[in-house]
Amino acid sequence: MSTQTSNVSALEKSHRPLSGYVGFILFLFFLLGGIGFLIGRQPIGLLGIILAVFMAPGFFFVNPNGSRVLVLFGKYVGTVRENGFFWVIPFYTRKSISLRARNFDSERVKVNDKLGNPILISVILVWKVRDTFKAAFEVDDYESFVRVQTDAAVRKLAGSYPYDNMDDQEADISLRSGMDEVNTVLEKELEERLAIAGIEILEARIGYLAYAQEIAGAMLRRQQATAIIAARQKIVEGAVSMVEMALEELSHKQIIELDEERKAAMVSNLMVVLCADKDVTPVVNSGTLNH
Repeated sequence: MSTQTSNVSALEKSHRPLSGYVGFILFLFFLLGGIGFLIGRQPIGLLGIILAVFMAPGFFFVNPNGSRVLVLFGKYVGTVRENGFFWVIPFYTRKSISLRARNFDSERVKVNDKLGNPILISVILVWKVRDTFKAAFEVDDYESFVRVQTDAAVRKLAGSYPYDNMDDQEADISLRSGMDEVNTVLEKELEERLAIAGIEILEARIGYLAYAQEIAGAMLRRQQATAIIAARQKIVEGAVSMVEMALEELSHKQIIELDEERKAAMVSNLMVVLCADKDVTPVVNSGTLNH
């Protein structure tokens, strides 16, 4: 008996074979009956032994989250997804396909990003078989197919985005900063590639990302320089605001009258104090402001 399932493709059929316990009872009946008749010197007992021997290879188990694809003389009969003990005629070819979720951590491959920089990248993939017919008959080896297509998808992904947006200021998404968006694109790409093999993608994300060894040192120094420049810009912006505030407060409270030359000297001294990366040594002037 075969029926179409709704959660898989129209090519996969669900098949429920004879219960293995019923088959085992028949096996014991033929075996013991045949032995009994042979002891009684009745030739019909030989037929019972032959039937028992014929039935013996037809027993099999289906574990939870497992399946067996049944083929009879080159024709697909159906897939047994229900776990338990079953029996089919020994002429059936039974291929076991696991329905469990599997992890695949790809090797680190060296590819060029969108800007041509060599990078090392790998992905972590969680997948499982959704359609046993496609996994068994649409590709030669679905596990090898997953590995090869994952590698191809990683190479395509790396060439579509820059490692970061330091060189490409117009890039809104980069491999380093746009992980969520990049992982979504990777997952969609893998779903399209692996659909032919009946594979369902549960999760796909970048597991390792770094510059290749030959440029890693130079890029690290560049990132450090970029960080230093960004910090200096913030310091200067803050220092200018503090100097402006100091001058406004002195003028508002009329603590001291400063001409343009003295204001320039005060601004210079304050900027040195606020922007210096080392402690400033104070100098006490015991004379006038001009000496």
